[in-house]
Amino acid sequence: MLMNHTNLTEDDLFSCYSPSVIGYRYFAVLCGCAVTVIGTVGNLMTILAFTINSQLRTRFNVLIVNLALADLLYCTILQWRSGQLWCKIFGLLLLLSNSVSIITLCLIAGSRYVMVAKRAVFDRVFSDLGLSLLIISAWTLGLASFGPLWHGYVFVPKLCVCTMTRTTYHPYSIILLLFYFFVGLGCVGTFYFLIYRHIRISSQALLRFSRRSSRKKPASSAQNTNDSGVESSVANTCSCEISSQAELAKNTVEINSEKSSQCTHSSATAESTTKTPLEIVITSSSRTPARINAASSSHCTASGDDKEMKHVTRMCLAVFLGFVFCFVPFLLINIADEHNRAPQVLYMIFRNLSWLNSCINPVLYAVMNRQFRQAYHVLHCQLFLCLSGSV
Repeated sequence: MLMNHTNLTEDDLFSCYSPSVIGYRYFAVLCGCAVTVIGTVGNLMTILAFTINSQLRTRFNVLIVNLALADLLYCTILQWRSGQLWCKIFGLLLLLSNSVSIITLCLIAGSRYVMVAKRAVFDRVFSDLGLSLLIISAWTLGLASFGPLWHGYVFVPKLCVCTMTRTTYHPYSIILLLFYFFVGLGCVGTFYFLIYRHIRISSQALLRFSRRSSRKKPASSAQNTNDSGVESSVANTCSCEISSQAELAKNTVEINSEKSSQCTHSSATAESTTKTPLEIVITSSSRTPARINAASSSHCTASGDDKEMKHVTRMCLAVFLGFVFCFVPFLLINIADEHNRAPQVLYMIFRNLSWLNSCINPVLYAVMNRQFRQAYHVLHCQLFLCLSGSV
């Protein structure tokens, strides 16, 4: 009888049953299962795509993989609930994955800004060794932050999750909350604002220089320049002008071939490009055919790299906004509802919304990044062939 009573007490201890959420709890279970499956598969595919696709193995994508690892950890532990020991492990790993995600988002935004504004600093800080140290430091900082709360992780029925409560190490937990969610996410937003500002200033400077160059050219010279495709390249159009330039100046075939081949490079090329578009245009002031063709080709390369960098930056911004959209409602209700007066179903809805963050990133990569989309397609085909062969 004593054992049965003990077992019953243990079950009750980890139950989030409430008459107000009888209907919603079935949806919550389905949502949790879907997030676990989709998030696990999607993040594994992201890691495999990085492993097998050489074009994706860039320094920047190392941070994307680290974010996928944090999301994968979140997905795999999502359904843990019962047992005191498992509850503490779950609470620690849950907050660890969230903290590593925030730190990685900061590193992603910071790396994009440093790449745009201070290329030399990027090469030093985000080298292979530097990236390894940064990733290790992110996991170490997360573990060191939430490890001291080990004895404070308990099951909270209203949240239906194992985590720290308001009364657990209250000052320390508040400091962590402010540091990670407000300071951390605030830094990410600041970096993206600085990136936008820098790109806008560079684009405006390039446009002003192009207009001044057009006004200074005589009419006849402008006509000849237009026939050779130089004016089109200065106007930032990189279509089929290079071929006509090669016919005009055969002495520079090797230069044009080497430069024009860079127009098809991906984000990995963007990391190795050290000149801004404005610098390339300024250095192409010579009027000899060979130098004009080389400068035109270089400008074409810079324009293509700039577009690729903008695409990648937009993808990173979407990942950050997705994180904010998923976590901020749950964070705000925990702050605003100090006296626990909000209905439990509202807590559970916001909690389920926070789950989505661990599975939406692979979707964003597939939608907004051509290389990830192609890598996912290859993995799907290989998996289909393996399943067909086994059948």
